Amino acid sequence: MGARKRLAAEKRKEENKHLYFAILKNCPTSPRKMRLVADMIRGLEVNKALDILKYSSKEASRKVEKLLLSAIANWQAKNEGERLEESELCVDKIMVDSGRILKRLRPAPQGRAHRIKKRSNHVTIYVDRKESVVEENLN
Repeated sequence: MGARKRLAAEKRKEENKHLYFAILKNCPTSPRKMRLVADMIRGLEVNKALDILKYSSKEASRKVEKLLLSAIANWQAKNEGERLEESELCVDKIMVDSGRILKRLRPAPQGRAHRIKKRSNHVTIYVDRKESVVEENLN
């Protein structure tokens, strides 16, 4: 690896040390369905977001709830002395990207076949304190 590439990688790692996030890859749900769940909790406080996800009837909400709990655990691991209730954590960013698409064939009449696309997605959740999120939005 060249020096410039190594320095860029080290800079990126240093920036990620101050971020609290969790990533779910290759989730076998359509990105369109997952984005509906992501839009429900974007920008909300963590406890309120967990309540919404817990009582939502969508299947994708169970996976996002588990991912949000993982992001909260990552925040707690880096901030051991602070309490979750006092910190006013909120969902800073949530991104849903398209993942691998499995292509399958469905038998059709008269010897033909129709192509079926089984989509998957990648979800990334960033959590941060409420006041730092407000400061970034003002700038």
